[in-house]
Amino acid sequence: MKHKITKAIFPVAGLGTRFLPATKSVPKEIMTLVDRPLIQYAIDEARAAGIKEFIFVTSRGKSALEDYFDHSHQLEADLRKKGKTDLLEILKATNMDSGEIAYLRQHKALGLGHAVWCARRLIHNEPFAVILPDDVIAAEKPCLQQMVEAYEETGGSMVATMEVPPEKASAYGVLDVAEDMGAVVQAKGMVEKPAPGTEPSNLAVIGRYILHPNVLRSLNKKETGAGGEIQLTDAIAKEIEGDNGVYGYRFRGQRFDCGSKAGFLQATVSFGLSRPELKDELMEYLQEVITLDKAAQ
Repeated sequence: MKHKITKAIFPVAGLGTRFLPATKSVPKEIMTLVDRPLIQYAIDEARAAGIKEFIFVTSRGKSALEDYFDHSHQLEADLRKKGKTDLLEILKATNMDSGEIAYLRQHKALGLGHAVWCARRLIHNEPFAVILPDDVIAAEKPCLQQMVEAYEETGGSMVATMEVPPEKASAYGVLDVAEDMGAVVQAKGMVEKPAPGTEPSNLAVIGRYILHPNVLRSLNKKETGAGGEIQLTDAIAKEIEGDNGVYGYRFRGQRFDCGSKAGFLQATVSFGLSRPELKDELMEYLQEVITLDKAAQ
């Protein structure tokens, strides 16, 4: 019998060095696309998928991330006094009730697999989700919700996938496909960051996972892989040899790599254009920039 997915791990221990100097004092996950932090997009997606328990794997210097989800009684009282009910409604999405959220420390940066392993005692023997906030996905139906619905048919472990050009495959974990069933593919192998020209397919794994608890048992061995780190991809690949199976899911939506500056800027523009109150003014500005750039050339 397949269990409901009610727990999600958010690995947020990274230092965000590609965004220095901003991340010297501001956790990268708090940086905003328009007016919402990256982490809020991840939390909203998790809630839409039925997640009830939110587990954050953090590191030193992330206190602002913890404060973000706490109730700000003074701010709420001030807004209530001024009758700003619309802003009070916006704040509701940022609040977590007692017991919904847990914070764990990853004391050494030993890889994504190690970060997930840090949360093992809170997972017990249940399937669980992993969400990487750097991967922001714009979709009519949130990506993890799509995956949960597909998982109800497949069970096992499931990873979100997207097609990438061969020259970019070496930056991802890549699936070796046994059977292609359209939105869902069954994997016969997974390779973390394959050398150029050796990728088994063009289906790259991105930051959404639904994992069988056996994956944690594999991570418990602390075996290192690519880059000398404990790779989550390697632990998932071992499930292929077992009875549970590993599946890739071609999600419907657009993924932005907000761990890179270019991806972050692209997401900011895209999300800005999706807002009716900002679209016209932003589009007018972008057209001016394009016109000036063409004139300069």
